[in-house]
Amino acid sequence: MTTQYLAAGTVGNPVANIAIFGLFVAVTMVVVIRASRNNASAADYFTGGRGFTGPQNGIAIAGDYLSAASFLGIAGAIAVYGYDGFLYSIGFLVAWLVALLMVAEMLRNTGKFTMADVLSFRLRERPVRTAAALSTLTVSLFYLLAQMAGAGGLVALLLDIDDRAGQSVVIAVVGVLMIVYVLVGGMKGTTWVQIIKAVLLITGAALMTVMVLAKFGFDFSEILGSAQQMVSDSTSKAVAARDVLAPGAQYGATETSKLNFVSLGLALVLGTAGLPHVLMRFYTVPTAKEARRSVVWAIALIGAFYLFTLVLGYGAAAIVGPDRILASAGGQNSAAPLLAFELGGVVLLGIISAVAFATILAVVAGLTITAAASFAHDIYGSVLKRGKADESAQVRVSRITAVVIGALAIGLGILANGQNIAFLVALAFAVAAAANLPTIVYSLFWRRFNTTGALWSMYGGLISTIVLIVFSPAVSGSKSAMLPGSDFDLFPLSNPGIVSIPLAFALGVIGTFVGGRTPENPAKAAEMEVRSLTGVGAEKAVVH
Repeated sequence: MTTQYLAAGTVGNPVANIAIFGLFVAVTMVVVIRASRNNASAADYFTGGRGFTGPQNGIAIAGDYLSAASFLGIAGAIAVYGYDGFLYSIGFLVAWLVALLMVAEMLRNTGKFTMADVLSFRLRERPVRTAAALSTLTVSLFYLLAQMAGAGGLVALLLDIDDRAGQSVVIAVVGVLMIVYVLVGGMKGTTWVQIIKAVLLITGAALMTVMVLAKFGFDFSEILGSAQQMVSDSTSKAVAARDVLAPGAQYGATETSKLNFVSLGLALVLGTAGLPHVLMRFYTVPTAKEARRSVVWAIALIGAFYLFTLVLGYGAAAIVGPDRILASAGGQNSAAPLLAFELGGVVLLGIISAVAFATILAVVAGLTITAAASFAHDIYGSVLKRGKADESAQVRVSRITAVVIGALAIGLGILANGQNIAFLVALAFAVAAAANLPTIVYSLFWRRFNTTGALWSMYGGLISTIVLIVFSPAVSGSKSAMLPGSDFDLFPLSNPGIVSIPLAFALGVIGTFVGGRTPENPAKAAEMEVRSLTGVGAEKAVVH
């Protein structure tokens, strides 16, 4: 039976997969509707009324961060590339130390609803808010695009729909559900969806980890030995005969590939502290102490999850084999579902499939509420209405924006279906690291930093990242590129982080000195320093 399912390009029972996913949607929709009853103000809609505890928010952050790429992509990368695949887990996890030590508490103390509140605290509000909102929308859209396209890519394996029209329908369904969650529940409802999804995902991964270990007598060396045997017997050129614990299967063969890995690692480690949908989570807790607790909880949960992926990845290599993984409809992304089917049959596969779709659904809902809140609060409320828009108008505009962003994400997701999803995720991290993080760091720690420096850094980081990606091998010049028939890869690296991130930091410094020799607003700079370090006045609205 296993062979028949694999030959058909799917595994398990599509009806069971849909039924379990439908149950998740029904349960979470009830939760969202109940949570929405308390959405009485903009603070309730945008930040959940700051009513979540540190542990609750930490679980929600883990739910936001652990996307389908984390669950399916990393397990698949380890199964196929071994040591090099696990480097992704390390990069994603280390990134949280930057967020904890540099961003979490200070951001919570200084802001109100969005990242732009922090950046515009002591700088000229309108230009800085506009730049921050554009950056937030760009990062969110590319992250959304990756998740939506990922939904289409999973369909072929999990629901037995192998035509683009059918996959497009599924992408549209995911988009519509996302819009409903955001419209009805706001941040409060979305947070509870993230909490439920995180519990399901981490529990499912833990269950599969225990089952893999039990199959090999709880001896990890046995798993590695079996994985090595499978790799040695592989006939795939992508796998080849190699040591599963040795580096170099994906990175390190050439000087360019080494630079590629350094660039990717830099984007992953620094990008997390600039991801707008993660930063916005710090505003959902009542105090700075709870913000710190939430990050500690997130690190613990995310760290445990990435340890699970190590066992799942090598377990998939040992039990399923790299050849069968690469030959399946989902490619590398099919490693975890194929392993689930081998371990627990249709039932476990149905659960893992539902969790995978739930993961996509929850992440896109969190991204949408972030992008919608940024536009409504920063562009509409602060720039267009100059701070005179009432809260109900901002919430209304946010809901309209959510519908527009959802429709745009559906359309772009359908167009990008089948494209390089890892490239889209890397782009989101690279943009966040280059366009957002330098300005956040300078705003919090450098008194002399001014509006010119902020604009040079944000726009320079944003534009340079996108331009370098467009002219990279990820877009053209190879069979795996987004445009395989074209060839304009003038920039040799697939990820521009090693160039665009230092450039954005440098532009922030240069722009600051160009903008003036004295601090732009010394009083505001002093107030921001006190507030960021002590939390005094953090509950007050940021008014200019």
